[in-house]
Amino acid sequence: MLGGVFRLNGHDPEGSGRPGAPGQMTCFAPDTPDRGRLGMGHSAWLGRLLGGGPERFYAGLRRPGRREEAAAPELSQGIGVVPVLWSKEAHEDLAATSRRAVALREVVGVSADFARQFGSADPGFLGGL
Repeated sequence: MLGGVFRLNGHDPEGSGRPGAPGQMTCFAPDTPDRGRLGMGHSAWLGRLLGGGPERFYAGLRRPGRREEAAAPELSQGIGVVPVLWSKEAHEDLAATSRRAVALREVVGVSADFARQFGSADPGFLGGL
């Protein structure tokens, strides 16, 4: 809903501008303008995902009313957040951020634009849904 993109590294992650080793998962998370390595392969990531991992992974980004918020968007939408979740302002007062349903293309696209501006690796085709 907030625009994170997970990817499995191929045989040459460095050549693709991705961190981590071949076969490891990476995450282009909504709370950073950078791509991060998760330090695990696809099977471990899937196990963690099914075992309640998203609650822990996104714990710092959750605010009261999030379940109702997440029920509102259509399947092609995500939650746009202003100021962006990795900003100082958002970290100081997460509850004060403005959130609304927008096209998922916009949610991920804004993150991809910031990543390019900061010299980080582009999230690839998912950044342009």
